[in-house]
Amino acid sequence: MPSDEFSITTRRENLDRASRGNWDLLVIGGGITGAGTARDAAQRGLRVALVEGEDFAGGTSSRTGRMVHGGLRYLAEGHLRLVVESLA
Repeated sequence: MPSDEFSITTRRENLDRASRGNWDLLVIGGGITGAGTARDAAQRGLRVALVEGEDFAGGTSSRTGRMVHGGLRYLAEGHLRLVVESLA
C-alpha cells in the first residue's frame, strides 16, 4: 500500500508512482499559479499530477505570488498605485 506521506523520505516512491499514473493534467511548477491550477483541476474531477523542481511554494515572492497575496486586495479597494508599487 503506497504511503500518503509527502516528504523527502517518500520522494522516490512518489515519483515512481506518478510515472506509472494516467493523468488528465500535468502541472509543472508548484508556486502559487501551479498549485492553484492543480487544485482547481482536481476539484473539477480531473486526475492531476503536480511536479516541482525545487520547493513547493518557493516562488511566492515572485510577482505572481505578490499579486495574488496582496495585489488583488489593493485592486479591489481601488488602490492602483499600491498594486503598481507591489509589482515593481
